[in-house]
Amino acid sequence: MARFRSDPPKPLSDLVKDFLDDVPHRKRLKRGMILSLWSDIVGEAITEQTENIHFEHGNLVIHVKNPAWRNEIHMKRFNIAKRLNDKVGEKVIKEIVVRS
Repeated sequence: MARFRSDPPKPLSDLVKDFLDDVPHRKRLKRGMILSLWSDIVGEAITEQTENIHFEHGNLVIHVKNPAWRNEIHMKRFNIAKRLNDKVGEKVIKEIVVRS
């Protein structure tokens, strides 16, 4: 009687990671993930003050409506970049550039 080999089930997070590692445009996909996670990571107050968030040469560029908020985000940029990179599991953001 033949028995089927049964591997223990993998966590869904491992399966998604394995899938993303095989995607041809992984970096572009991870950048899209970062853009979609922006408001969850920085919160509602900063999200309302930012617009036109995009990538330029590996840097996340953020345009801010108010110069006071530009200063606030500029001071927090390293922490924000680390949290976003940690969330997607890869160093996608080299640096955050804040413009007003």
